Amino acid sequence: MDAHEIIRRCHILAGCTEEPGRITRTFLSAAMREAHRLVRAWMEQAGLAVTLDAAGNLRGVAGPPDAPRLMMGSHLDTVPNAGAFDGILGVVLAIAVAASRPPNRAVEVVAFSEEEGVRFGIPFIGSRALAGDPVMDPAVLEAIRDFGLDPAKLPDAVLAPEVRGYLEFHIEQGPVLEALNLPLGVVGHIAGQSRYLLTFTGAANHAGTTPMHLRRDALAAAAEWIGAVEQHARNVESLVATVGQIEASPGASNVIPGEVRVSLDVRHANNATRHEAANHLLTQAETIAGRRKLTLDKQQRLDQSAVPMLLPGLDRAVRAAGYPLHRMTSGAGHDAMIIARKVPAAMVFLRTPGGISHHPAEAVLPGDISAALNAGIQFLLAR
Repeated sequence: MDAHEIIRRCHILAGCTEEPGRITRTFLSAAMREAHRLVRAWMEQAGLAVTLDAAGNLRGVAGPPDAPRLMMGSHLDTVPNAGAFDGILGVVLAIAVAASRPPNRAVEVVAFSEEEGVRFGIPFIGSRALAGDPVMDPAVLEAIRDFGLDPAKLPDAVLAPEVRGYLEFHIEQGPVLEALNLPLGVVGHIAGQSRYLLTFTGAANHAGTTPMHLRRDALAAAAEWIGAVEQHARNVESLVATVGQIEASPGASNVIPGEVRVSLDVRHANNATRHEAANHLLTQAETIAGRRKLTLDKQQRLDQSAVPMLLPGLDRAVRAAGYPLHRMTSGAGHDAMIIARKVPAAMVFLRTPGGISHHPAEAVLPGDISAALNAGIQFLLAR
């Protein structure tokens, strides 16, 4: 398989969709069954013995049965109206690397059934099963049964003891590599995340009869704080902070907003830096609310630690393949961070033209795929 064949296969999988004219493929849907048929055939062509586990993960194994095994892969599910490469490229690339293995190297390729969390609002259903933390939500278990699988066998879906490391290829989903004119980046950390819901509560009143100095405007307070969030994030290296949701009540054009709910998402590769930034931003919100005679309610929704990506030899493999080494942080979560609970894991990012992902315009360059394929083969040869 060369780069053009890898791209061709990604586009073939794009035709496995629940929505004609759009790429949408969710956990154990009919479209996923068709994707399994294609990927199984490609795995078998690469000399892999293929099984489907109880979580719907398609797994292909080759090499000496008792030898230390390198697992490679990514996910087959998509967001609604997706592009052709997020997740899927990592599966097809892994098959291509496995097809080039020496006979004495043991490999396993996994096509995870679910990473995005679209169908049930629960992400990482596939990789959590391998990590020994299967999702036991009743709706998920029913979907497993409907697909013809047995949820009682989920405990058997775990990583084999021979698996000693996990490698995932993935498009960057951002503009950094393109800005640096680099084909590849080696992920050093997957950033930790802190998420909060804040509620500013003031007093709703008539917009025409309430003087400005007597107002307790919750939206004005939230707006001031949103500006402070952006300013602080710009001043802390590698920190990203986002207010992505805002809801004002009562929501009429002639009424001063009495209550505003806003989200906060803070991410950084260093947990201490992330916590310090989140605490600073929450304190700023309290200060602004107090000065404006408002009350503030804070609810933490997520505190996910940063995950180091540690798979010795990957840096050398990239250099041995003839490409410059660039270390970077992933701001998004990936299956690799789940598998890293059990074995050393690593990721290689490929340049994303335009930084576009989760969109039909998602693309990848053939030369970058060749670079990733060469680096993966070098890594496998050196193990």
